[in-house]
Amino acid sequence: MLYSTITSEIVDHVMIITLNRPERMNAFNEKMCEEMIRAFDEADENDDVRVIILTGAGKAFCAGVDLEKGAETFMDHTPLVEYRDAGGVLSLRIFEMKKPIIAAINGAAVGIGITMTLPMDIRIASTDAKMGFVFARRGITMEACSGWFLPRLVGMGKASEWIFTGRMISAKEAYEGRLVNKIVEPDELMPTAMEIASEIAENTSSVSVTLSRQLMWTMLGANHPVESHKIESKMLHWTGKQADAQEGIEAFLEKRKAEFTMKSSSDMPPFYPWGLDRTYESDKK
Repeated sequence: MLYSTITSEIVDHVMIITLNRPERMNAFNEKMCEEMIRAFDEADENDDVRVIILTGAGKAFCAGVDLEKGAETFMDHTPLVEYRDAGGVLSLRIFEMKKPIIAAINGAAVGIGITMTLPMDIRIASTDAKMGFVFARRGITMEACSGWFLPRLVGMGKASEWIFTGRMISAKEAYEGRLVNKIVEPDELMPTAMEIASEIAENTSSVSVTLSRQLMWTMLGANHPVESHKIESKMLHWTGKQADAQEGIEAFLEKRKAEFTMKSSSDMPPFYPWGLDRTYESDKK
């Protein structure tokens, strides 16, 4: 596909998506949102893609919403009942992904530039990276479903500190606060992301990873561990009868690399996705 705000390439079963507005520090706009969702759709539909890496071109990861409209940036005349936060639409699409996503944060990640990474699975930051949940300093509020994701990832205390102050935080502080998995030198960022992605792509069942990814995210909102038990029981009962389970066990016993054949695009169980209400008020019309 042709894009104007991002680039996309597939390398060894890994789709590398690069935010590509370096002259604007990869600032987020409607076009970028649309193109990212298209790329994620492509990744989910393409069985050659096992993992996605998202990074930024140039010195920044994403400097936040493009402020070229000045004070009118956040003025929207859509009726309230119909309005959808674009960052939230993007985050919900990421949440629904079948493929794991690694954020390789190469530089400044501010506002939507950092909240878009929260529903991603693994975040790796360059030592040059800095992050900021700057909403209160701009007179606006949290977006991109960050009110759900951020406290679950870092805890209420740390989330409150970062949101209420709106200050920039270093990669080191983000790591210590459990926002990122690793911090590495700039020249090691993409090799580290690719190493993790390759470990997944070369050694695991696509269907197994998809089911586990969705299980962990959706169970963050469960009221009791029995909810996870119910779905895990369905998953184990179903996967145990499938070709990938047979291959995985036989490969282990025969001391060889497994060759999994099932596809997350077409070979998912009948109970996937499980029964969650994903509708929005304006969707019910």
